[in-house]
Amino acid sequence: MAELTAWLLMILVVLTFTVVSSIDDKCAACNAVAEEIENGLSNEKPRNHLDMRHRLDSKGQRKGKVIDYRVSELRVVELLDGLCDKMQDYTLQKVDSKRYEWVRVDSWDNLAINKQEAKAYSKDISSYCGRLLEETEDELAERIKKGSVKVGDVSKILCQDLSKHCNMSSDSHQADADDDEPDGEL
Repeated sequence: MAELTAWLLMILVVLTFTVVSSIDDKCAACNAVAEEIENGLSNEKPRNHLDMRHRLDSKGQRKGKVIDYRVSELRVVELLDGLCDKMQDYTLQKVDSKRYEWVRVDSWDNLAINKQEAKAYSKDISSYCGRLLEETEDELAERIKKGSVKVGDVSKILCQDLSKHCNMSSDSHQADADDDEPDGEL
């Protein structure tokens, strides 16, 4: 009996996980999360260095480090903290008969689609964001601290390099297509 209960519990956990990870187009969802991170990067205000010299030595001189804000853990926390809550402002919108994209909702009252369905989508992308950050946060934080994450590069770094939810970008496909063409030289 205990064995049957364990199996049923395991099946229930697998089914729950399958339902929770129900974002169909992970690349589009990842790009929406990357867009929100880019908004955070572009809205950053210049900050002073972090003065961590709080101790005094025997001569009364301050001891400790001065840390550049751009490479600090504080910057990473401020960029990523509350990110998934912000994703609840997004919903899935139909672009054409076969394509959907994630869009930021300015006013939930002015939606042309079913509000209940739109809210469900917003919860889906918010939980997807949590899973995405859980998988990639350490490496993303290191790249932010190194300064390799800049406005315009977040989608490539997060969605292609770290999470692998997107294949090569269209720019990369174009570069590959250009390489296949003859150079015109004999």
